[in-house]
Amino acid sequence: MISRTFYISALFALVSFFIHAQKAPLEEVDPPYFIKSIELAGTNNGDQFPILKLGEPLKVNFDDINGDEADYYYKIVHCNYDWTPSNLAKAQYMRGMDNQRIINYENSFNTLQLYSNYRLTIPNRFTTLLLSGNYMLSIYNDEDELMFSRKFIVYENSVGVAAAVHRTRDLSTIQQDQLIQFEINTSSMRLRNPERELKVAILQNYQWKTAITDIKPQYTLGTRFVYRYNTETSFPGGNEYYNFDNKEIRGGNVSIASIELKDLYHNYLHTNATRAGEPYTFNPDINGDFLINTIQGDDPSIEADYAVIHFSLANYMNLTGSKIYVQGRFNNYAINEENQLFYNEETDLYEAPLLLKQGFYNYRYVVVNEKGEVDPVKISGSNFETENEYLIIVYFRKFGEIYDRIIGIGSTNSSVIKN
Repeated sequence: MISRTFYISALFALVSFFIHAQKAPLEEVDPPYFIKSIELAGTNNGDQFPILKLGEPLKVNFDDINGDEADYYYKIVHCNYDWTPSNLAKAQYMRGMDNQRIINYENSFNTLQLYSNYRLTIPNRFTTLLLSGNYMLSIYNDEDELMFSRKFIVYENSVGVAAAVHRTRDLSTIQQDQLIQFEINTSSMRLRNPERELKVAILQNYQWKTAITDIKPQYTLGTRFVYRYNTETSFPGGNEYYNFDNKEIRGGNVSIASIELKDLYHNYLHTNATRAGEPYTFNPDINGDFLINTIQGDDPSIEADYAVIHFSLANYMNLTGSKIYVQGRFNNYAINEENQLFYNEETDLYEAPLLLKQGFYNYRYVVVNEKGEVDPVKISGSNFETENEYLIIVYFRKFGEIYDRIIGIGSTNSSVIKN
């Protein structure tokens, strides 16, 4: 005879299953118009994406151009490999608590655009992270409304990852694509079932939206797990990013055609031309990133001003039913009306004005068709020679555990590409 306890346990297990099964992956949320210049940084200075070794600090910086010293709060969620929230309680991955007010902020100094600059460092006296893995940081206002959210990762250095960039083996895309091959050395760990315990994610230029996941090792050599796919781990090479530098907001620059002072400074960039089909030309870039900077003061966080940057694109290919957007790390590769280019019949150009803080910026143009599909190479073209940064993230979930650790990372650059 089946006991009542059995029924209760079975019911609890069934409810738990459905609750967990219904969890959706967390997506990054872009901010409202008055939140600008969001920066997340770890110890890997210059990279677009904070990669923190367990115990290292995360630094967050953003502006509110309302300039009214509003109150903002932060929350942190630990996530699984697929960015669904893990089943861990906060006390298991965090010492202390989150949902704390950001107390470090200053108002802008000697700028035409007034703003309040907010700075957050984790760990702090309230919050310390205890486990490796995927994390989502969310910023809320004092009415508990989500302002924006950003991803970051915390890793343990437990395994080695060796990677290299090759030309793809697919002859139809050999001039456009780059192939990532790598291996994971787990000599310092004992894996019982690596097919199930190990997972990887491959990122090009730290962009999660185009990450390659769900790749299994092709074969094993002792403690080495080898991933030598011919096409499954390939990315379009794309092209080097366009750039501009307006750290001198009142003076000329090679990328700025003219300057005008109205209520704010307006910087008009030289018109960009469509590069699809053109021969590859090397142009050093920072792979889509941006760097806030000014020569008018000592602290760019509060002394860099904002300017209206006027982008323009000369494009003569047929884009019926499609839209063009300008994007980079400065807007988290957003697709919205704010960064959409509109055709100007008087100039015969696609144009867009964006309010951006002084500094050095990389940017690109992407096309979105009627189905909502994003084509990042239609305007810029794609070349196997393009310099790109690649990141390999290694996840591990031991049998019986309820969360995914990050046990190692590897990186490689296509500046040295192998045939």
